[in-house]
Amino acid sequence: MAAKSDGAAVSVEDDNTPRSLSEPGIPAARPRCSAAGGKPFTLLDCCWVLCALLVFFSDGATDLWLAADYYLRGDYWWFGLTLVFVVVPSAVVQVLSFRWFVYDYSDLSGGDGAASGSGAAAAGAAGAAAAGDALSTKDGEQRGGSAAAGNAANVTPVYTSSGPPVTAGRVGAPRRCCTVCMWVFQTVLHVLQLGQVWRYIHALYLGAQSRWHSNGPRRHFHWRLMFESADITMLRLLEAFLKSAPQLVLQLSIMIHGNTVLPLQGLSASASLVSLAWMIASYQKVLRDSRDDKLPMSYKAVIAQMLWHFFTIGARTVAFALFASVFQLYFGIFIVSHWCVMTFWIIQGETDFCMSKWEEIIYNMVVGIIYIFCWFNVKEGPSRFRMTVYYSVTLAENVALTAAWYTYRGPHTSDSYALVVVCLVACSFALGTFFMLVYYCWLHPDGPVLGSQWGGCVDEGMVGAGGVAGVIDACLTPSQGSQTDMVITSPPRTLPRTKDTGEPVPGDRDRDSCLPVFQVRPSPSSSPALLHRTSSSSRAQEGPVIRIDLPRKRYPAWDAHFIDRRLRKTILLLETTSAVSPRIQYRSSMMGSKEVLEYETTV
Repeated sequence: MAAKSDGAAVSVEDDNTPRSLSEPGIPAARPRCSAAGGKPFTLLDCCWVLCALLVFFSDGATDLWLAADYYLRGDYWWFGLTLVFVVVPSAVVQVLSFRWFVYDYSDLSGGDGAASGSGAAAAGAAGAAAAGDALSTKDGEQRGGSAAAGNAANVTPVYTSSGPPVTAGRVGAPRRCCTVCMWVFQTVLHVLQLGQVWRYIHALYLGAQSRWHSNGPRRHFHWRLMFESADITMLRLLEAFLKSAPQLVLQLSIMIHGNTVLPLQGLSASASLVSLAWMIASYQKVLRDSRDDKLPMSYKAVIAQMLWHFFTIGARTVAFALFASVFQLYFGIFIVSHWCVMTFWIIQGETDFCMSKWEEIIYNMVVGIIYIFCWFNVKEGPSRFRMTVYYSVTLAENVALTAAWYTYRGPHTSDSYALVVVCLVACSFALGTFFMLVYYCWLHPDGPVLGSQWGGCVDEGMVGAGGVAGVIDACLTPSQGSQTDMVITSPPRTLPRTKDTGEPVPGDRDRDSCLPVFQVRPSPSSSPALLHRTSSSSRAQEGPVIRIDLPRKRYPAWDAHFIDRRLRKTILLLETTSAVSPRIQYRSSMMGSKEVLEYETTV
């Protein structure tokens, strides 16, 4: 998974170029390291964070309130199960959150030695920034993704006469009393199970600072905001499927088993369902925002995705609850079997999310839990076939579970009530499928993904008038296609490889000839390759480059500098001491033969 290098830097162009530089006609993707500090933090973003806090509190508060009600009613068995599904997942998430805090804050509170070492590295980076020198990673005798990523943080500062290094004392450790107060504060917060609340409030603070400050501090606060948002979504997604999903199934089973619905039960189940749908959509939005090779997701698309998951998960959990109310033992066997099959399917797909093999296996097992309830894309590329297979299996399981309950339900359940429940499951799944199609046909960030597969033809004038030129595929006649110089498909799907002359490589067009394409004839002065070279050469003198000796992870995986906290520290230190924002450069997976040969000779 990781490369092994002796520290010799490979001279390649920055492969983090946004797609808008290489694919004409695509709306400009937001660069993460822009001079303005990336996408500005807006009032809508602030409202989104506040709503996320409201969802978090409503989910936890209703569960605790319901547990207390069970205790007062004397239903100690239901009280115990409800409380377990609240406390245990929350404790697991708080331990993980506190572990991240300890690692992030350890250098700041570790004394003069750690701070001085980090400050010296950052100061050297600042000196390199003035001359546009690059900082390369070193990887000696170690192997594996974690080793390469760990050494990636140990950047080699390059001192130049034009940019004298800053003294280490400028980045000194905070005062001891402040350090002790921070440790006590964070410990109390996590013991009270409020670690996520602090992170949400901290994200609001960072967003406000990134908006109010000038360009230099704005970049630094923007980086920290992106890192904090990534941490929150990872923690909340884990908590949602460890706490909210089991809690939802439990409360629905209790309601069906007792043939009564208490107001608190309905409130708790609704809050759990909203929390699940919210966190899946929020996770996808933050993941896209973190990657400069993907277009950001609008809030309309987020809402559509929330409704999609709300109704599909709702139908799924109701079917689970119906079956579990009659067949408790067989329901447990079914859940374990489904989880094993889905986990094996995910592992067989060879995902690349984590930095080591064992972390990847654990991650796949967690995603297997998510696959019990809903679809979660973990592999790059067109997902139509995989999504169709998953939802076909899910539909068959929902039908089988609901039919089993309808056949073997108790005598106290009337036929009219049973028929209403069955219609509820069917309508909820149909509504979820409808919003899924709405998302992919109209609101997907990359354009109407399913439009080209359904043979829709769009006139070029209509595309330009619609403001989504280069996103919707246009159907052209063969005579028109023969006069073009370059063939480009709907981004960021399959893009034919091109030579420097702009001619497609033989074989690629034949392979994708069944799909309608949008064909462009670029002028010689505005060639994408020329624009890319020009932008790359102009940016080469902008500041330091952090070269990570790893191939960049493919979407929908997080970039290494988001999941490896040592790389985060390197970026933040350079942001603090450098006059310009550092650029992230991964080892290109599309090197030329000469560059590959030069790189392999250094291994």
